[in-house]
Amino acid sequence: MSGWITKLKENIPEKQILTDTADRFSYSFDASFGEYLPEAVVQVKNKEETVHVLKTANQYMVPVTPRGQSTSLSGGPLPVKGGMVLDMSQWPETIDVFADDLIAIVSPSVLTADINKTVEPHGLMYPPDPSSAHVCTIGGNLAENSGGPRGLKYGVTKDYVIGLEVVTPEGEIMKTGGRTIKNVTGFDLTKLIIGSEGTLGVITEATVKLVPKPPAVQTLMAVFDDVELAGEAISKTLTSGILPSKMEFVDQECIKAVENYNPIGLPVEAAAILIIELDGHPEAIQMETEQVQKIMEELGASATQIPETEEEAEKIWQARKLVSPAIATIKPTKVSEDATVPRSQIGPMMGRLQAIKEKYNVDLVVFGHAGDGNLHPDVMCDKRDTEEMERVENAVAEIFEAAIDLGGTLSGEHGIGTMKSAFMEQELGPVGVDMMKRIKAAWDPSNILNPGKIFPEKGQTKLVLRDE
Repeated sequence: MSGWITKLKENIPEKQILTDTADRFSYSFDASFGEYLPEAVVQVKNKEETVHVLKTANQYMVPVTPRGQSTSLSGGPLPVKGGMVLDMSQWPETIDVFADDLIAIVSPSVLTADINKTVEPHGLMYPPDPSSAHVCTIGGNLAENSGGPRGLKYGVTKDYVIGLEVVTPEGEIMKTGGRTIKNVTGFDLTKLIIGSEGTLGVITEATVKLVPKPPAVQTLMAVFDDVELAGEAISKTLTSGILPSKMEFVDQECIKAVENYNPIGLPVEAAAILIIELDGHPEAIQMETEQVQKIMEELGASATQIPETEEEAEKIWQARKLVSPAIATIKPTKVSEDATVPRSQIGPMMGRLQAIKEKYNVDLVVFGHAGDGNLHPDVMCDKRDTEEMERVENAVAEIFEAAIDLGGTLSGEHGIGTMKSAFMEQELGPVGVDMMKRIKAAWDPSNILNPGKIFPEKGQTKLVLRDE
């Protein structure tokens, strides 16, 4: 190790290279499962330092794992092959707004929520809104192609990135896309890199697209005594000509957990609630709200609530925001998934999830972005209980299988990482996975950039949530 550490110090301040055991341990985990100890951590603060890291890594054949704030739920920033963690979170934050062009140029360390804060005074909005926006970085969002509640109407990260500056695995600086909305010059390398989970390059700058901030928003909550009816209400709304900006689903177990965690008056007897947000012109919103309320009631909602003030609306959305911390009190370990199905299959998927819950006797709760079919079936468990974790592994495997059977996908926004790689071939087939491997080999011939992600290890056939 001493050889490449010495080489790194030629162009990077020694204080930015961490080799103490305590420092390395603090970079050995993320928000998913597993702990992998890197040999060193390098905190880069500009593209020149990043270039030096990757050139050195190629020279000495050292694995490099890029990392932002490590909020990943799929194992993306875990240094599974050792080597060095490339910490991008210390990079100086810059957000340059070009309001007339409806774009902003941002550094990889910028917190996602800060983009919105910066562009709002210009009457603009950056739509992607992952739940961790206040702590996650745009660099991590780009790597995972993150989504969020507004994905229903506005799309996900890849829909708002029109240009990148990237350091290739071999340490060269590359530009993709640009500052124009329309750009069909050559292959769309921007879209290829976004969602590649740090396996094809290290993003050092992004040009993101902005949209005018809607002048008004309106929230509506509908209560259902039957989960299938809630699924029908989602489909009926989306085929009515109305496109909400958000459409969130929360099941009964989540409702109960929120009320136990922080009572705010949710209907604990309900099978599910839908929380809907409409945005646009005030007069149009009023008409659409009335129409959505009518749809909910016609399809069997036992109650609907339309808040009259921002404070009342915020209280309803607080219920959704509290789901994750609330369910974490059920058991100490949370396996958070994001299997996504076509909107028409939400009802059948809910039925499959209930059957899986009963078959494996696991604490399974469901919430998520129902409007785009992006459900979050979370299994609450205790990783110290080997027998329980075996049931959880089998249950999660069947959740993935159910999503694929129904025409869905392994992941809507969390990425593949280490958690779901064993199931890639089920969705894409052997030819699809092989073509991805060929792209990876062409871009990164030394296989030094985030190895061990997306593609399964030899012999890996299932989700791994425990030590064997």
